[in-house]
Amino acid sequence: MTDEEIGRQLREAEARGEFRGLAGRPLPVDEGWDATPAELRLPFKVLKNAGWVPPELAWFRERAQLQAELAAADAAQRAVLERRLADLQQKIALRLEGLRVHRTL
Repeated sequence: MTDEEIGRQLREAEARGEFRGLAGRPLPVDEGWDATPAELRLPFKVLKNAGWVPPELAWFRERAQLQAELAAADAAQRAVLERRLADLQQKIALRLEGLRVHRTL
């Protein structure tokens, strides 16, 4: 077999997808990885691998829940839910600003 034949066979196998998922092949990089500041990537990766969920994620979920409740609330409930939502949004904004400015957990 010549080098050209081997190269052709390799290109054909790659086109058929035979090399996808093989050991030693690099995994695709998460698209959001580049948006994470370089100094936070390793800590976030370690925490993620340990199964730790950042409190901000729980806050985002709580915010979505409050927004859904607010959409279905009557006038009496509305004021209470709006206040809780405003407090939560302020908490989220302060935390995200702290991460942006200080770039630490």
